[in-house]
Amino acid sequence: MRYDKMVETALRGVVREALVGAAKQGLPGNHHFYVTFKTRFPGVGIADYLAARYPDEMTIVLEHQFWDLAVEDARFSVTLSFSNKPERLTIPFAAVTAFADPSVKFGLQFQETEAPAEVDEPKKDGPKLRLAEKRTNEASLPAATAEPAKPEEKKPSGGEVVTLDQFRKK
Repeated sequence: MRYDKMVETALRGVVREALVGAAKQGLPGNHHFYVTFKTRFPGVGIADYLAARYPDEMTIVLEHQFWDLAVEDARFSVTLSFSNKPERLTIPFAAVTAFADPSVKFGLQFQETEAPAEVDEPKKDGPKLRLAEKRTNEASLPAATAEPAKPEEKKPSGGEVVTLDQFRKK
C-alpha cells in the first residue's frame, strides 16, 4: 500500500476545502492563501505570455482581489489581474506544490506528482510570480502587484510546513 500517496491525496483535499470555503464565503479576517503550482503540469491553463515569463512554477496570492473562484473535484479556476488585464487561471490540484495561509501560520508542501496521460502538454521551466491582489465587486480590475518571488516567499516565515518525505519509500 502507498500510504504516502494516500496522505498526500488527503492533504490536497485540505487545499480543496479551503478554496471551497473561500469561493462560497470569501476570506474572513486576515486569511489569505499562497498557492504555488507547476505551470508545466498538464491541465494548467494560463495565458501564453504568463507561461513564457513564468514557465516552471508560479505562486499566486488570493487575498483581496480575485474573481470567479470556482472549485471542482480535480482543479480550481480563478480570475486575477495582471497589469490591469484580467486572466483566468485553471490549476489542477495535482499541479499544486505548496499551499499556505500565513494568517494562521499554516502551510503544506507537496511532492511533484505524475500527470494524467489525457491532459495537454506541459509548459517550460522558469522563475516564480507573486501576486498581491485585492478582492472587489467592482467591474473594473485594478493592476496587480507582480514581482519575482524569493525562495523564502514560498514558505511564509513562522508557518508550519508539513512535508511527506518521512513517509516516502527511499
